[in-house]
Parts: sequence; structure tokens; C-alpha cells
Amino acid sequence: MKKLVIISNESTFENDGKYFCDNLDMKSTPEELSNHYEVYLIARKSNKVRSHEIKVKNIKICNSFFTFLFQILRLVKDGDTKFLLISITPYTFLACIFLRLFKKKPIVYLRSDGYGEYKVILGFIGPIIYHIMFSTVSKISHLISCRDYILKGKKGSLVYPSQLNSSWLSNIKTSNFKDIKLLYVGRIRKEKGIFSLVKLIESLQEISLTIVGAEKNSKETINQNNVNIYEIESKTQNLIKYYDDHNIFILPSFTEGYPMSLLEALARMRPVIVFEEIKHVIGDKKGIFVSKRNSNNLLETINYIKENILEIQEEMKKNNLPTNKDFIKEMSNLIFKLN
Repeated sequence: MKKLVIISNESTFENDGKYFCDNLDMKSTPEELSNHYEVYLIARKSNKVRSHEIKVKNIKICNSFFTFLFQILRLVKDGDTKFLLISITPYTFLACIFLRLFKKKPIVYLRSDGYGEYKVILGFIGPIIYHIMFSTVSKISHLISCRDYILKGKKGSLVYPSQLNSSWLSNIKTSNFKDIKLLYVGRIRKEKGIFSLVKLIESLQEISLTIVGAEKNSKETINQNNVNIYEIESKTQNLIKYYDDHNIFILPSFTEGYPMSLLEALARMRPVIVFEEIKHVIGDKKGIFVSKRNSNNLLETINYIKENILEIQEEMKKNNLPTNKDFIKEMSNLIFKLN
């Protein structure tokens, strides 16, 4: 079995020889790829408790860039080893350059638009920093992305990530619109637009919002009567119940590539509201609605969904949603072909 080294900037917590992260994709993708490759995972050390246990045999977490490079150096000498870098960050950018010095051409998997993310986080200087990294990486690596626009015209392959399995697609519960209950599943980050959303619904007390995505033992800064916050959920059946107990899923992000939670909501037949900045996520999917980022238009969109829910759900039945099995097969084949 060939070796595949996955290099990520994901914050990873160690406890008693077990490793945990908050990003479900960074748990499931290495685990599933380990059925096709001998997977080694190199990630960044975190002192905070994380939610999802990563069940991969070979994991190394690093607390500095020097230890990061040392772990890569240990594995770079094997000529058949392939290197998969997750996203472009300062760590993975320097790791990419380091690998090229050893005549390795890594594979870089882009899950979101770094230009948009860096702008939200760092302001006007953010896209400049990302552009320098992206321009360099695109010349010395193979690119894989979940959206064509993320490649910015550069040569690359497309995959369609998903966490869906048979549990998501069976025993669908009918939604009840007696009360408007919005759900957001994701990280509580500025670029995810969650603070903007909370402010929008402050005056809409007839609407409640549930947020599932708080880090363990964290003290979130959101304190609002119509907002409830829960920790990241690691159990699939519990997460499905969150979707089933709410009637509309809302994705308030300022930038998104291919959000897994959107597919989860559609699988559970819950209509989705996004804002104009990420309307590209709709694609050919049925049941996704675009709102302007203001309270009045958001309320209009919610009321439209409420009044037309039966017709909307009939349309949603036409969705052809990718599964995790499809994604891993596609990803594994691409990694195998790229040299």
C-alpha cells in the first residue's frame, strides 16, 4: 500500500494517545483514505480540547514550524510517497516550497476561496497575502478543488466533497412551521457571518436561532434571548436530530466553497437560506434561497418559505446529492493518477 502524507494546518488536540479536531472533514477524509493508502497525518498542535477523534494510526502534531518541517523531512525520502496539503495557509505554503526543494510535487486540496476568507479576517491586506501564496503554490503543485472558481483559471481537478451516508438519506422527518426555528451548523468565526446573523435577528424575536458549533469549554460572546448555542456535535444521529428539530437551515457565511452542512440540510429536506455573497453555492440544487443581508429581506424570505413549503419540498426531491463514498472514491483515484 502506498504512503500518503496529509499535511494540514488544522488545530489538533492530543489526549492519552488519541487525537481530536473540530473540522469533521479533517477527521473523515484521512480515515476514509486510509482504506486506500497508508496515511500519515501531520497537523498543528492545539492546547484546546477538540470534538472529533481522528482514527488514523500515524499522526504527528507540531507546535512550531520547525517540528512541522522535521516531520515532513522524515517522510520525504521515500520516492513513492505522495503528499496532500489541505488548503493554503502559511504552514502549508512553506511546506509546499520545502517539498519542491526535495523534488516532490505535492497535491494541494482547496476547500474554499482563500481570497475571500483572508479579506474577512485581515482586511484589504488579506487578499494580497493570499495571492502571493496561491500564485506560488499553483506553479509548483497539483491543484484539486471543490469549485472551479476557486482555481482562478489555474489548471486543476474538481471533486465533490460530502459527509452524507445512508443515515442522512433515510427516515426523513416532516418539518413543522408552527414556530420559525433557524439552524446554523458550523464554526463560530467572523468569516462565517454568524455574528452578523445574530445581529440581524435581534429585533425578530418571533424567530429563534440554534447554533451548533461552539468549541469545547469555550466561552462564546453571543448572549441573546432568541439564540441558543451548543457545542460541536460529533455523533451523526444527534446532528441529524438538530436538523429534524428545526425547519430552516441558514448559512450566513461571507465566503464558502462547498459547505458540507448545506448538503446535510438538503438531505434532511430542510430549505436553506444563504446571503448574496455566497449565492454561487446554489448550483443546480433545489431548496436554497438567497436573502439580502438585512432583517426585512430575511423575514420576507423566511415567510416565503413558510407559505410555500410543500411545493419547495417537492422540488427538493429532485436533488441528486453526492455521498461520502462517492467523494472518497473520486479523491483516491485523483491522488493515484497525479505524479
